[in-house]
Amino acid sequence: MNVLYINGPVQNGPFTIAERPGKAAGIRAAEALNTLLGADPVPHLWNTVTLSGDLRHRDAPNRDTLGRQEREERAIAAKYAPGAAPASGILTDTALVVAALALEMTERLLHEGVLAVVPTAVHLCIRCGHMTGAVVHACRACGHHVSRPHTRRLLVWDRPAGTPVLERGDFHARRARPPAHLLTIAHNVPEPLILSRTRDHGISLAPLGLDGLVLDPRAGVHIAVLAAAARPNAGQPVMTVTENAAANVAAYGAPFRRHNGTRLRYALHGRIPYDDTAALQRLCEVHRVSPAQRELFLAWFLPLCSLHLRTGISAAQLPSLLKFWRRAHLARPDTPGSDVLAELRESVAAGDMRWVMDVRALSRAIPEHPITHGFAEEPEGAS
Repeated sequence: MNVLYINGPVQNGPFTIAERPGKAAGIRAAEALNTLLGADPVPHLWNTVTLSGDLRHRDAPNRDTLGRQEREERAIAAKYAPGAAPASGILTDTALVVAALALEMTERLLHEGVLAVVPTAVHLCIRCGHMTGAVVHACRACGHHVSRPHTRRLLVWDRPAGTPVLERGDFHARRARPPAHLLTIAHNVPEPLILSRTRDHGISLAPLGLDGLVLDPRAGVHIAVLAAAARPNAGQPVMTVTENAAANVAAYGAPFRRHNGTRLRYALHGRIPYDDTAALQRLCEVHRVSPAQRELFLAWFLPLCSLHLRTGISAAQLPSLLKFWRRAHLARPDTPGSDVLAELRESVAAGDMRWVMDVRALSRAIPEHPITHGFAEEPEGAS
């Protein structure tokens, strides 16, 4: 059973990676870990099933000439520097292979009685008909504050009492205890859990008799990871994800984390303070860090470090981390010992990220320059 790191699908909002480099932390961390494992590159995963995406498309002046799928594809392509799409490709949560796997898994879970299609009491917005959910609140599609009760057939997971939706074994981290509050948040979800939504874009549940509904995107992002893992036949896919994202999606993905002997787990990473670029530039000048080394520090070391410092890296920690990085970079051997690399790969495969703060181990892991796949322009001095 081989381990493969895959980024938790990034929501396709109105930004570029150059503007929001933190959005690529999970992608970069997964790439770095897979390279250390000697695994082939995996596609970058993107989440396109969003209500905000529906609204952007509805309000777009060219909505009649540009389809939603093409709009999403163009928006994702624009995230990268011109002419520098990832060599490993891109996979969205509505790709044909993801949709096919989603329907296959859903049908199996229905047959096994894990999921069910049953009449369920919900509320619909009286203005636009959007399903606001089981609890009364303002419509997120049009902003209207009045809804009406309605009973319709929906896909639900009515889990047995006491069934955990998230537990320690769902995290790929040796010697690291998952945050207790994260487990609590995940458990505090409605029973039964509704897994079908009203969206303009998504994995249609019409083949299951649920016309006008799509699979909840929080379930879909898990299936996208499984689909990406199926290409290289990886039995242990690990989704790099922040605590907040895990808290939002874990319960909805619980029925979809296992398939045909494959089990998906999470690797938590923290926030990276990329915002204060001026201060970082001054630090690099003081410590005589070249542009190429600076790019490695930003795009390679910090994403890996965020898997060790899972609660997030603070701006106050950057000076000491840069000094540490500089020491490790200066200690790079011409030829890393095979025994050291074997130990490093064992730690990476087990989800043990303590090696990142070990100068000896880190110095042997540093590549010549990071694989940025168009996230930024080629740094000066890089070769």
